[in-house]
Amino acid sequence: MKNKAMIKNKIEELLSEEYYCSPEELNKSGTVYTIKPEAEQPYIKILAYGKCVLVCTSEDLHSRVKKLTQNKSRDEIFEIPFVYGQTIHYIPDAAQGGYAGNGPTEHDYVWEFIMGKDILELRGLTGFDNSLAFDGEGRTPTEAVYIARHDNKIIGAAGAAKSSVEAVWEVGVDVAEEHRNAGLGTYLVRGLTKELLTRNIVPFYSASVTNIGSQMVAYRCGYVPFWVDTYGTVLDGSSVYNDIVKNLTYEKNAG
Repeated sequence: MKNKAMIKNKIEELLSEEYYCSPEELNKSGTVYTIKPEAEQPYIKILAYGKCVLVCTSEDLHSRVKKLTQNKSRDEIFEIPFVYGQTIHYIPDAAQGGYAGNGPTEHDYVWEFIMGKDILELRGLTGFDNSLAFDGEGRTPTEAVYIARHDNKIIGAAGAAKSSVEAVWEVGVDVAEEHRNAGLGTYLVRGLTKELLTRNIVPFYSASVTNIGSQMVAYRCGYVPFWVDTYGTVLDGSSVYNDIVKNLTYEKNAG
């Protein structure tokens, strides 16, 4: 049960930092309101964790959003028209214990775990944007990677990058198209998960609520949903809906 407690504590540390709250607030039942002090105005992000719904806003929106969402259910709060998109975040199911096992046997795969500066030896590798992407200067946010080779060629990788909290890393996975649907991605993530947990690093995996395929990957890898949050806001001008609304309004007025 050591891993279970460690995972929960580290994830709550991450959420407390990102949502400007305390672990005690995260474990409350009901709605909690917090303010992001340095937010570029306006800002709103909503989190569902356990029995808590947390609404974090910029200071200028705090009182108005609180008034609009008080006494609303979780679903009603997530459906307010100021936000769009929802992401499910998964953590390893500590009850499953061991994450590694025998890999797919259909091909002669060679498995390797690489961490830290040794990853830079893979510079120039392309086609692994979710797990091991390098920029034009040969840098990558990936801190650990579990790779599969076939005929001396990398055909799959599960990588992990640091978050804003020490020892909490986000996982991504890629498999070359011709090697998919053979269980390779599952084994890569499970292998990486075991390596990270052994080092007291907590991995988490994220998927859009509309991406059923990605959610199935998390399930097959032994991950369980742990929190949900909103993706963006229509208030800061970043949403594609701004142009759509403007165009609709223009067409209506022009007509």
